[in-house]
Amino acid sequence: MKRNYHTINKQGKTNEKKLAEFLSKRGQLLLPMVDLIQQGRMACDELIDVAGRATIQAVLDLSAQQIAGPRQQGKQRVGDVVWYGQQAGTVMLSDRKLAVKRPRLRKKGAGEGKEVEVPAYAAMQDQPRLGARMLDILMRGVSTRQYRGVIPEMADTVGVSKSSVSRQMSEASEAEVEVLLSRRLEELKLVIIYVDGMRFGDHVMIGAVGVDVDGHKHVLAIREGATENATVVKELLEDLVTRGVNPDSKRLFVIDGSKALRTAIHAVFGNQHPVQRCRAHKLRNVMDHLPEDQKDQVKSAMRAAWRLDAKGGMLRLKKLAEWLEREYPSAASSLMEGLEECFTINRLDVPVSLHRCLATTNIIESPHAGVRLRTRRVCRWRDGAMVKRWMASALLATEKNFRKIMGYRDLWALDAILNGSKSVTRREVA
Repeated sequence: MKRNYHTINKQGKTNEKKLAEFLSKRGQLLLPMVDLIQQGRMACDELIDVAGRATIQAVLDLSAQQIAGPRQQGKQRVGDVVWYGQQAGTVMLSDRKLAVKRPRLRKKGAGEGKEVEVPAYAAMQDQPRLGARMLDILMRGVSTRQYRGVIPEMADTVGVSKSSVSRQMSEASEAEVEVLLSRRLEELKLVIIYVDGMRFGDHVMIGAVGVDVDGHKHVLAIREGATENATVVKELLEDLVTRGVNPDSKRLFVIDGSKALRTAIHAVFGNQHPVQRCRAHKLRNVMDHLPEDQKDQVKSAMRAAWRLDAKGGMLRLKKLAEWLEREYPSAASSLMEGLEECFTINRLDVPVSLHRCLATTNIIESPHAGVRLRTRRVCRWRDGAMVKRWMASALLATEKNFRKIMGYRDLWALDAILNGSKSVTRREVA
């Protein structure tokens, strides 16, 4: 059926151009507004609000006319559907609800179930779109208590209470969790997987971020629980395998040093996958056992050792541990714990250009910083489900700004090393 009121199509800027031409040819319709602006009686944003509200009302009336024909007071209607007055209603915009007068249509005859839906009004009841817009605003650091302040002032705006925003945000963030946890990973050629934990009040979440052979970062999974919990970590890694990460393809794991995490990697992926312990975590752990006057000296010695080859560096740190043993045995014990895995990238002879990104868990801690930025206004974490929703939404929002890791041009070499072919060239990998 031809819709004679559809004068434009859906082609972006072409759509706007045709609308502008249509309005310019019928300029008399806009002359009162032009006069008001020129006389300074109406600001441009007020004009947009008034014109926008009037346009929405006109669209609703035109949609009703497609069903029942134009209003003809005092005349007998020919069709089966008649106008039945108006009723207060609301339509969904991207960031708010707007009060409108909803045209009512009804089939002729007595009885219930005669109400006829106005197509345009039904289409404007898009709750998910409103929820997604609310979620986007909240991810930018606006709390539910301040949400009303970022919504444009409109006399007929409704539905922006704190509880309404919270409810819409919960529904939208549940969808974000589903998106993240249902991603298929078969197409990603991952060469590095970072795993680290993050605290939200009394709750701890584990996150996993992967890097493909081209240097792109990908949020892989989240799980409630600490990295010290072997069961939780194992479930997270098993979920990666279920969604397409091939356990037979060798890759490098970078972790914070948790024994439970190391055990889970062996259980799910096998012993053939090398593990690099985060040197930043190792430094902090050792420094926690030293007085202030000893920290700079020991820190410099550790960093110098990590720049050597694996054998020479480990020998240097063992001598440092012997010296610490006399006065600071706890620091010596912390230094020696997992020492070999601090030199994994040295032992593999990974290009130096990649050391900065592979020696620590900074690649995953950076997205976690983005999560903290987007959740900083949350005052109370009620339960694990709430934490999971916020973390998933914040990670997906942060992921949009991901860049390639430093040294990504040499990832082909790491891939070749992991797969046992050091002689392969970058051109052959491509």
